[in-house]
Amino acid sequence: MTAPSRTLGVAFSDARDVSYAAGVVVRADGTPDGVAFARCTVGGTDATDAVIDCWRALGREDVRHVACAGVAPAWFNLLDLDRLRETLDRPVYAVSYEASPGLEPALRDAFDGDALADRLATYRSLPARVPVGSADADGEADEPRFVRAVGLDPERAAAAVKGLTRDGFRRCEPLRIAALAASAHREATAGERSPGATDAP
Repeated sequence: MTAPSRTLGVAFSDARDVSYAAGVVVRADGTPDGVAFARCTVGGTDATDAVIDCWRALGREDVRHVACAGVAPAWFNLLDLDRLRETLDRPVYAVSYEASPGLEPALRDAFDGDALADRLATYRSLPARVPVGSADADGEADEPRFVRAVGLDPERAAAAVKGLTRDGFRRCEPLRIAALAASAHREATAGERSPGATDAP
């Protein structure tokens, strides 16, 4: 499978209480073609809304795929990939970079009651991860990548990720550029004062 003509990559960068999301439209040749920003709560349940906010702010009907940097940004603010697929009407996949036994033990350590139940329900709704081969064969064994996909066969999603990854890089271009944009967004705005803040006397 060749890389889609345009992919929206979404990544997050955390401050203390707020996570800054960046959505970047990237062409198949790796050229950025649009940027939007959103915010969500660290430890909250609104990361999925942040992805949708980026999508709506861009208004790009020419985007073919949506790629997300992992499924648990902003300290377990889990992404609901099924909801994204339904709302955006595009194939959606999340890319991760570490082998893992799963998030359930960490979720149980961090939450309880309804907060845990809601997160477990979202987490258990996610499709299984499949491995993505490295664009640089020499690094494949040492630098694993995985993808979870909805609305697209996981092997086709893995092929799209490979097709969007430049030689020598681990992250595909939509997510690499989105991560840079999210970090810059956080650094530029995390120091903003809340509305109504005043100088101390």
